[in-house]
Amino acid sequence: MRNSFFLIIMAGIICLTACGKQDNYETQSRSLFAMDTYMNITTYGENTESALNKAEEQIKELEKKWSVTNDKSEVYAVNHSGGSSVSVSKETADLLSFSLDISRITDGAFDPTIYPILTAWGFTESEYRIPSETELISLLKNTGYEKVKLSGNYITIPNEMQIDFGAVGKGYTGDLITETLKENGVTSALLDLGGNIQVIGSKPDGAKWRLGIRDPFEEGHFATLEVSDCAVVTSGGYERYFVGDDGETYWHIIDPKTGKPAHSGLITVTIVGEEGKLCDAFSTSIFVMGLDKAKKLWKQRDDFEMILVDENGKVYLTEGIKDSFFLNQMHENMQIEVIRR
Repeated sequence: MRNSFFLIIMAGIICLTACGKQDNYETQSRSLFAMDTYMNITTYGENTESALNKAEEQIKELEKKWSVTNDKSEVYAVNHSGGSSVSVSKETADLLSFSLDISRITDGAFDPTIYPILTAWGFTESEYRIPSETELISLLKNTGYEKVKLSGNYITIPNEMQIDFGAVGKGYTGDLITETLKENGVTSALLDLGGNIQVIGSKPDGAKWRLGIRDPFEEGHFATLEVSDCAVVTSGGYERYFVGDDGETYWHIIDPKTGKPAHSGLITVTIVGEEGKLCDAFSTSIFVMGLDKAKKLWKQRDDFEMILVDENGKVYLTEGIKDSFFLNQMHENMQIEVIRR
């Protein structure tokens, strides 16, 4: 639902819409609309069409399981169970287990139970409104990741609670289809799942992929990042928002503790790591947590790097990617602080 094309693939690096030859390497590209966003997968090498077919089918199957609105989906069954336990697939159970782990790690900054609050603000249907304090207090009573029970492949949630994987589903999808592509012989590929970027290996010529990081204050990108064999996910307040009748700007990244748009001092968060699901979940939760908690979390772990921009335009960059990060010429005066362990 989020991050729609906000990591911009730099012009001239890759063609995302056509099959053919790229620098004498055979390319195949597959585009589709799924999980409420446009997706594109581009592979390099010979005989990759079969791998793309399998990846596309996998995406469609996962969407059928995780859709909040499809009355045939597993998530829909859980949300309309009336408090009864529901048997789900391994993929859904694994994704919920991961989501709950991240919720605990971030002390609730990530929470898969806030879908009704997103709906109240109008972010699920683009029918924006400002809910009253009374409405938010009532809705918050039916949220809270700690109320979700997972036993094997059985999920149980209280009546009137709803779960949603919109903040992590695309990341996990990227992980699963990356595995599928690799198992079918793909060694170089770029996946753009609605702005969630995942790359397999390096470019066909051995060079790293170069990604443009969107400028949170204006159109275009303010920096480039060179990567290989990893995921890159960005969350920002500029992605989906509205201006209320009161003149205030309200964005879709909600603080689960208040039920209101998060204001932590950060305006954009980019996470780089091996797992798309981790990058997806942390990009949202770190936006909610803010700079100090983000630093503390990063220093406790060794499985991700991050690029943070605060409301004043200062860039915070973890040391693991400092040599792969380059400000564009027009933004060379931006202040950068390297976060070290």
